[in-house]
Amino acid sequence: MPGPQLTTPLVESLDDPQRARDLAKMKRLATGLFVLAALVFLGCVLLGEETGTWVGYVRATAEASMVGALADWFAVTALFRHPLRLPIPHTAIIPRKKDQIGTSLGTFVRENFLTRAVLDERLSTVDVPGRLGAFLAAPGRAERLAGDAGAALGGLTDLLKDDELQPAVAALVDRKLRETPAAPAVARGIELVVDGDRHQEVLSAALTGLANFLADNRLVFRTRLGDASPVWVPDWVDDRVFDRVFDLLQGFLAEVGEDPRHELRRSYDKRLRAYVHTLRTDPEAAARVERFKEELLDHPAVRTWSGSLWTTAKNAVVTAAADPDSELRARVVGLIRSGAQLLQTDPTVRELVQRQTQRAAGYAVERFSGDVADLVGVTVARWDTEETSRRIELQVGRDLQWIRVNGTVVGGLAGLVIYTVAQLLG
Repeated sequence: MPGPQLTTPLVESLDDPQRARDLAKMKRLATGLFVLAALVFLGCVLLGEETGTWVGYVRATAEASMVGALADWFAVTALFRHPLRLPIPHTAIIPRKKDQIGTSLGTFVRENFLTRAVLDERLSTVDVPGRLGAFLAAPGRAERLAGDAGAALGGLTDLLKDDELQPAVAALVDRKLRETPAAPAVARGIELVVDGDRHQEVLSAALTGLANFLADNRLVFRTRLGDASPVWVPDWVDDRVFDRVFDLLQGFLAEVGEDPRHELRRSYDKRLRAYVHTLRTDPEAAARVERFKEELLDHPAVRTWSGSLWTTAKNAVVTAAADPDSELRARVVGLIRSGAQLLQTDPTVRELVQRQTQRAAGYAVERFSGDVADLVGVTVARWDTEETSRRIELQVGRDLQWIRVNGTVVGGLAGLVIYTVAQLLG
């Protein structure tokens, strides 16, 4: 057996004390006019028509005013409740038809507001990129938006579980690296280095480092030569041999380092280019690189590194996003300001944003208008019946009380006219 239907309370802001006071004031005014008409009618009845012909006119006016006031009171009251709590048919319209009103309201909104034609007409008169650009270009707006984005990013990362994401990221990186052929990437990398002449800079740095290393360890090498030399060879001979060889080696290194067209450099360049060609054409060379890649990926240090990628990247990004002076925040602020300028000045960007906004809005209303209509209907259906009637009366009841006032006045005038015509015809 289904349980009782849940009801949703209405928004408290609808319960406006000032509206309640205004409604009560208008009710007193309308009721007061009815009481006044009734007193005038009663007075005319007590005076009788013998007092003067004017009494008939006043009586007819008061009588018609009472009828008009009662009729309009009944009509206004019947919208919200049963008059005098009597179950008169076709009264308490809003409580009785609440669900149908909600469904009709949703259908009305969908058919008259949530349509592509209505949105296109409206958006065609709105400078969407200009307004968006002005919003983004407001003083301090870019900094605030960048800060909000950083806070949102921090909140998002707090929701993510590191112990679940870290293995997933590590597995993804490992799979992608294993699926990507290493030989073409190595060949392309070497080719870029050679084409940019960076390999010669690397060679120069290596030669300089080697020369410095030899100079710093000159005594070590001399000692090793002495230890390897026969005991019968005098030390001065060893010194001369060592100095000669050492100076020749240092001179050679300096010569290669200073001469950009040295034969060794040309040979080095030629061998690197030949190796690039070999990597692209020789399956065995490519296989050796692949085997080296697999050994490298299987190394514990590499596995530890890939496993820490997520945590390292996340901490770096979150820290930078939270720091107002970080390079990341500065770049985000710059992007927002650049975007604002483009939205305000670039015709191509402005036309694109305007067109895409209309397309997105059109898609949204076509896709979700029915859901919005259903939401309106279901929400109204879940409202408490008596509370709904009271709140609606609070919103429009003051204006409806004018119907009672007008009914009293217009009814009295109509009664006076009818009585006057009857007297003239009689």
